[in-house]
Amino acid sequence: MLTQTSGAWLAVGQVALLLLALAAVHAPLGAYMARVFTSPRHLRIERAGYRVMRVDPDAEQRWSTYLLSLLGFSMASLLVLYGLARLQAHLPMNLGFAGFDPAGAWNTAVSFVANTNWQWYSGEAAAGHLLQMAGLAVQNFVSAAVGISVAVALIRGFMRSGTDGRVGNFWSDLTRTCVRILLPMAFVGALVLLATGVIQNFDAHTAIDTVAGGTQHVLGGPVASQEVIKELGTNGGGFFNANSAHPFENPSPFSNLFEIFLILVIPFTLPRTFGLMVGDKRQGWAILGAMGALWLTAVALITWAEMAGPGAAPLAAGGAMEGKETRFGPAASALFAASTTGTSTGAVNAMHDSLTAPGGGVAMFTMMLGEIAPGGVGSGLYGMLMLAIVAVFVSGLMVGRTPEYLGKKIGRQEITLVALYILTVPFLVLVGTALAIALPAGQAGIQEAGPHGLSEVLYGFTSAANNNGSAFGGLTSGTPFYNTALGIAMLAGRFVPMALVLALAGRFASQTTVPATAGTLPTHQPLFVGVLGTVALVVVGLTFVPVLSLGPIVESLS
Repeated sequence: MLTQTSGAWLAVGQVALLLLALAAVHAPLGAYMARVFTSPRHLRIERAGYRVMRVDPDAEQRWSTYLLSLLGFSMASLLVLYGLARLQAHLPMNLGFAGFDPAGAWNTAVSFVANTNWQWYSGEAAAGHLLQMAGLAVQNFVSAAVGISVAVALIRGFMRSGTDGRVGNFWSDLTRTCVRILLPMAFVGALVLLATGVIQNFDAHTAIDTVAGGTQHVLGGPVASQEVIKELGTNGGGFFNANSAHPFENPSPFSNLFEIFLILVIPFTLPRTFGLMVGDKRQGWAILGAMGALWLTAVALITWAEMAGPGAAPLAAGGAMEGKETRFGPAASALFAASTTGTSTGAVNAMHDSLTAPGGGVAMFTMMLGEIAPGGVGSGLYGMLMLAIVAVFVSGLMVGRTPEYLGKKIGRQEITLVALYILTVPFLVLVGTALAIALPAGQAGIQEAGPHGLSEVLYGFTSAANNNGSAFGGLTSGTPFYNTALGIAMLAGRFVPMALVLALAGRFASQTTVPATAGTLPTHQPLFVGVLGTVALVVVGLTFVPVLSLGPIVESLS
């Protein structure tokens, strides 16, 4: 039996091992991704795809055209996935499952296209192999690629000077991300998962005899190939209802740590790509420092809450074990929870509804930060860059200078776009939660009374609007009200911020770069990292602390 002391050392050891693995790939992977998006060369397979799509990959697009291409592609993806879900009963490999109802199909299509992967259904009881592979797994790749493409477009906005707002070519960025980054990494990662025991087959339900003498029907499927991109693309939708707590998805402590590595590797590496592309690696280190500090803080707080905090009775594994797998324990569960809520992943290896009140509150707050610690693939980087602009703007006001970031002046129009970006998700979360609490259809889905019931609803809308996808399991979300309302939150929470980011990228690309002077605020030093982290916490704190005080905070105090 683990004591709290040995459990603490285990927690420190796995974090240290994870950090070593991330550090080992940081520089080479970051440099490789920078070359992917700056190389003028197109691979043969990419050229074949461009011919099929009938696009010119070398034609630069203004930010508005880039946005229209992105929205058109996402809308087409949504319609195809909606059709697959509705018509599942008539498709091969459906395992006898019926098609989704209209509200459920809408929610699922929006969820996977928006990189949220919220699941109102049990995967093994509702989705056949074809829907899993041709629908959900495909969207795991392309929705992640869309997020990275937007981040790269914003980087080009900083790189370019005096253009007419051209920020690249969406179709080229999308294709290169899938072909050169996500597919090769997913292939290697799937082999590792197979070696750890994650299954990969096309089996239907197999009847097995249990030790107790009964019969159990166990579903097989192409799990490893979907599991790897679910984590690598910070998606989160599980093949099984238990998600990454299921032994077919995550069989051992090693596979658990490897899946956390997959979740974090691209978000923590993109700052390196950013630094190389703008020609100043120190800028990338500053963004990485702020991301890392916020993530480590969340890991420490959730680990404390689950192993020694209020409600964490010292049980067999040295902490609160309700809702956790014994093969992982509270430390590995806390690390997973901090990593998935700090990114837009939504995968879980424990029931977040069973986290202690402070542990669940920290997980929720980490999502409320805008998932910038380190955030989803692409979305984490551009989210942190938007907050960096706020930090520069506030600092410039304090010293009476026109604020500049990477040679780009931040005026009224630029800060207006940033302000709208920051306010979008809080508006969706707070309005959605208020409506659910006020309306009978929303109240009917709440399992617990009092503060925890509010936390269930608040967590749900926070997860949807931030495109995370994890949930407090006590909320009955598979109803027409929640499927529709959460779908709207996911759709707006994904594409409204992207539109604002691309508009800002276009404005920066149109500006003439201003050379740095003695009065320019250094944005690569530890002081700026501290200011950036403080801005992130203050912006979220001023917005969400009142509602948090009615949910997780009052529950912790009681």
